[in-house]
Amino acid sequence: MTSSVQRKRVRKSPDDRRAEIVGAAATVALTEGLECITLRRIAEQLDVRPGLISHYFPAVEDLVAEAFGSAATAELETLLPADPHDGSPLRHLARFFAHATGPAYDDMSRLWLNARHLSRYRPVLSERVLAQEALWRGRLSGVIETGVRQGEFRTEDADVTALQILVVIDGLAGHANTGLGGHPAAVIGLAASTAERELGLPPGILAAPPAEAPDAPATPPDTPAAPPAEA
Repeated sequence: MTSSVQRKRVRKSPDDRRAEIVGAAATVALTEGLECITLRRIAEQLDVRPGLISHYFPAVEDLVAEAFGSAATAELETLLPADPHDGSPLRHLARFFAHATGPAYDDMSRLWLNARHLSRYRPVLSERVLAQEALWRGRLSGVIETGVRQGEFRTEDADVTALQILVVIDGLAGHANTGLGGHPAAVIGLAASTAERELGLPPGILAAPPAEAPDAPATPPDTPAAPPAEA
């Protein structure tokens, strides 16, 4: 005599189920691309009926935007946490540059490229991309402002400096599909060197590995920071 054991379905709370759906969609976005997010594809990923996905996301465009937002927010919280434990903006920034480049973040760079391209045609995604860009600018500006108050950095406009740094990072991320392996070290480290110049820091101080990121100088640098670029 044979017997079959049916897999027991676990009823999840609406919040947990929604988070599970968004997480699955974020995984598909990172590994396959935002275009591959469909209600059926995510249902297959979770081994549920498509109707369950459409119950939470009647419009797939909303799920696409949520998937991108979830992945981008996770990246931000990893690279620039709101409450760093070491308390030093200089260490915080050095760790950021150490981890923001390389193969580990190529998938995220590709996702940003993907999202910015698709946002030309998808208004909901476009709003989410703009919101995430604002979050990044605000978080980086906050680190810079704290560093200025503590005497670690010098800049006339933290917002402009943050934008300059992020523009360079985005430019380097544009090579995610072809790789930066053949580029000179000066190009790969361009974002860090830009930050050093704009924040009045000694060359190379932000290039230290995160575990060895230097303490801030006891007094502000002797050389003034470069003035912000004109709009």
